[in-house]
Amino acid sequence: MSLQLTAGRMAAFSDGVIAVIITVMVLELKVPAHDLQDLDAIRKTLPMLVIYALSFVEVGIYWVNHHYMVDDVEQVSHGLLWANLGFLFTLSLTPFGTAWVGERGLTPFALSLYTICCALPAVSWIVLSLVVRHRTYIPLAGSPMKQAASSAVYVGVIPISYHSLTTAMAMLAAVAIL
Repeated sequence: MSLQLTAGRMAAFSDGVIAVIITVMVLELKVPAHDLQDLDAIRKTLPMLVIYALSFVEVGIYWVNHHYMVDDVEQVSHGLLWANLGFLFTLSLTPFGTAWVGERGLTPFALSLYTICCALPAVSWIVLSLVVRHRTYIPLAGSPMKQAASSAVYVGVIPISYHSLTTAMAMLAAVAIL
């Protein structure tokens, strides 16, 4: 007896992985030591909270878009499963980049590493979208131009972060809005 490869099974697995990704990220949020006054403690954790919020929004957007995309799939191929796994793998790196900023602070290198962890799912999403399109022959739900622009902005954040962390953070927020 062989099990059918269904979009429902793939979506359920993806939902579980994404739920774990979000859980891991929230577990990385740490309350500052008691030796800091409340406002100083908030000031100290603010960069991590902003990065966490950006990461949560990014993962949430992928989760919502994943559901829209999988709705068009009637039968899952092995290629689609592997493309989906590749996407989930790259998305699972998000907590690592988020935690790095939390541990090391908002530095150009930390933000660059975080941005790489954001850019990899953007690129693998494009691959997954193309595999789904090939499988369903339905036009892509998301705009290929938006996907390419998001990836380009992520890459652009890396050199910008060495000149202006504020501008780099604004660029990351712009991707979420885009």
